[in-house]
Amino acid sequence: MLTRRRFLASTCAGLATAALRSRSAQAADFSGQIIEFVIPFKEGGGSDTWGRFNAPFLSRYLPGQPTVVVRNVPGGNSIAGSNRFAARARPDGLSILGTSASTQFPFLMDDPRVDYNYQDWRVLMAYGTGGVAYVSSALGISDSSQIANIVDHELLYGSQGPTSLDLVPVLGFELLGLNVRPIFGMSGRGAGRLAFERRETQIDYQTSTAYLRNVAPLIEQGAAVPLFSWGALDATGRLIRDPTFPDLPHFGEAYELVHGRPPSGIGWESWFAFFTAGFPAQKLLVVPRETPDDIVMAYQDAVETMKQDPDYIERKPAALGTYDQVTGAAAQTMYELATDVPLSARTWVRDWLRQRFRVNLET
Repeated sequence: MLTRRRFLASTCAGLATAALRSRSAQAADFSGQIIEFVIPFKEGGGSDTWGRFNAPFLSRYLPGQPTVVVRNVPGGNSIAGSNRFAARARPDGLSILGTSASTQFPFLMDDPRVDYNYQDWRVLMAYGTGGVAYVSSALGISDSSQIANIVDHELLYGSQGPTSLDLVPVLGFELLGLNVRPIFGMSGRGAGRLAFERRETQIDYQTSTAYLRNVAPLIEQGAAVPLFSWGALDATGRLIRDPTFPDLPHFGEAYELVHGRPPSGIGWESWFAFFTAGFPAQKLLVVPRETPDDIVMAYQDAVETMKQDPDYIERKPAALGTYDQVTGAAAQTMYELATDVPLSARTWVRDWLRQRFRVNLET
């Protein structure tokens, strides 16, 4: 079992190794080719923002400077596009898939709609991210210290589905004691944000990329109030404030604001396990497992080179936040973390889904 401490240690070791070694990928050449970068979500969400930020840099630094085209294939909380990729993608490097925790979670929960298997893929790049929960300013609070004042309000939340990445916020809201009613069926977090902007919902969350791009202006306009970030992990695997949002309490601090004590118990432990799989190791760039090493190395070299590009360095904080995009051993460690949740947490969450939403998943 991959522990969170091992995850952080391996990530640091992988980064050091990547910095010291020099790789050659002379055999790979994408000259004149078009590469399809599949994002299994609608436009406008965090995954779409992530894909569209990286695509031109991959085009610039892959051998032969191919055209990298982002293709949105939404449906089934990313399951439809991921199933299609699993069925059609060839091991030639011309089709790559950007997965998110909304892709990982149904796989972890044995969702019967899932036809893909993470063991059939190789990871090219991994990216951890964070997320921020926020509410309508019409609720009458001005900052997170007043979160207890909205406990009695019914709050509508636009959700992609109970087994998507929304599992983390929906369970989190319940642990906080907030009266949140999810409205399922949103095609992505971008759709959830638009519902919030239309005042159809009163609470929402966005991953860091989409929050920085689309929600920060709502905060500045006074239309929304940030409550908390989900947090980040330190070198020991402990929950700490997200470095992208250091002024916001993390989820554990928000819990203590409401309940007057630190979080504990199997519900908290299950939330923390899925948070760890869903955010510090959220986004993965993958290809079929049979993809030759020279192609995989070409992508990894392109990622390491683009990270030194002055344009990338300048634009990345505003677009993606402070989180690093990694390759090699560090990416493989995050890949394992994203698909490794303890059986006790999966069992508890299955029971919670069945009791709370009448969702029965095959085991």
